[in-house]
Amino acid sequence: MATFGTLSDRLTETFRNLRTKGKLTASDVDGTVREIRRALLDADVALVVVKDFTAKVRERALGDEVNKALNPAQQVVQIVNEELVQILGGEQRRLQFAKTAPTVIMLAGLQGSGKTTFAGKLAKQLEGEGHTPLLVAADLQRPNAVNQLQVVAEQAGAAVYAPQPGNGVGDPVKVSREGVDYARRQQHDVVIIDTAGRLGVDAELMKQAADIRKAVDPDEVLFVIDAMIGQDAVNTAKAFQEGVDFTGVVLSKLDGDARGGAALSVASITGRPIIFASTGERLEDLEAFHPDRMASRILDLGDILTLIEQAQQAFDEEEAVKMAEKLATEQFTLEDFLDQLQQMKKMGSMKKMLGMLPGMGQMKQQLEDFDEKEIDRTEAIIRSMTPGERRNPKVLNGSRRLRIARGSGMTVTDVNQLVARFEQAAKMMKTVARGGTPNIPGMGAVPGMGRPGASSKRGKKAKSSGGSRSGNPAKRAAENAGVATASQPTGSGFGLGGGAKAPTEADLAEIQKLFGKS
Repeated sequence: MATFGTLSDRLTETFRNLRTKGKLTASDVDGTVREIRRALLDADVALVVVKDFTAKVRERALGDEVNKALNPAQQVVQIVNEELVQILGGEQRRLQFAKTAPTVIMLAGLQGSGKTTFAGKLAKQLEGEGHTPLLVAADLQRPNAVNQLQVVAEQAGAAVYAPQPGNGVGDPVKVSREGVDYARRQQHDVVIIDTAGRLGVDAELMKQAADIRKAVDPDEVLFVIDAMIGQDAVNTAKAFQEGVDFTGVVLSKLDGDARGGAALSVASITGRPIIFASTGERLEDLEAFHPDRMASRILDLGDILTLIEQAQQAFDEEEAVKMAEKLATEQFTLEDFLDQLQQMKKMGSMKKMLGMLPGMGQMKQQLEDFDEKEIDRTEAIIRSMTPGERRNPKVLNGSRRLRIARGSGMTVTDVNQLVARFEQAAKMMKTVARGGTPNIPGMGAVPGMGRPGASSKRGKKAKSSGGSRSGNPAKRAAENAGVATASQPTGSGFGLGGGAKAPTEADLAEIQKLFGKS
């Protein structure tokens, strides 16, 4: 996550130096705490929060839980992780819905904090969960704020109540009250009220927001705060808490490149939980805020749970079963590959997903160099093929590849590389589907994946010596069948041949004679 990138780098470097020590002394702990303090202050975390945080970490790091630990460095990382979770709010807090519909959610915050965009994101998420949200345009001050909300609502597929044109015209308190009544009549179960903001905290803004809250009695008041505004985030949050009060916090623009650490201070100073985190410009880029997962991301420990949840939302279970069947029957084509690319694109940014893997903070440059447009270029090449070419890439001769390159705006070399990569992947999939060992380029056969007791050398020898080379198909089939029979295990658990018959009475009598028995 770009906003906490600097903080994450500093903390990771601090812990890396700590891991080289087998036993921690008081000076080691003090040095580590000092580096953590500097990292937090550089990231704009509030001084009060930093002092409290480092004091708790130092106290626990000098305690018995570290001294008696088998790996003291890992224990200190665990302590920092746990205390970071507490700063971020401790436990996840979900939206509280009213017992009797509609649930009224009021948005508050400064102008430019992202309230209107968040309203559309929240509406889209609620739509996906089976709710019927209504967006109320109560921001009648900012130019074209009403039009912006109408556009966002259309993109989210949600209804909007906007009786006034805005641009300084209309009473926001009246619009908010009438919007809730309209939602009740039209049976909308959630109302999201987008209120006006200002460039700074002032008495007029607070009075208007307080009047709207008094008129509609909202179930949730969400304070939307820009994660990149620095130390002013704390002062703004305090002012809104005293003037209007709010029940939860929304962090917007978490995909920015600012230090953003002030956002870590809001939950700790106000005592109000962070409920949502906005991580991009698309309406789908909204996450429920999990303090423990965010702490893991900051410490470069990854966020596998969120990655799994996003994958479950993007991938269709039935499609996954069909794809598994195609892999098992060796029917995987470029059309299937195209479907998989589209499923991946639904999950959002590849860089963001890769960044959720543990330890990826150490590969920041590789992540930055990763070109997400490569997926679009691959998709363009496949779409330039005919259905027959996608199902059977072997028909792609020189003229066809030239046509595909021109149609996709790529070069013939790009087309050749895509086909070569696909054929290589298809071979690996077939090998795995047959229970064999995939031969990964640059690595050779993967050990431990073949059949028990089989080796790659034996397999090659059997292939070269056991198969028939006869030109007669019938004879070749018969000879291969004989080889297959001969190659089957001939032993059994009782020392009898695999295809042996049970001994007859005459056989038993003959055996008894051999042993001198009558």
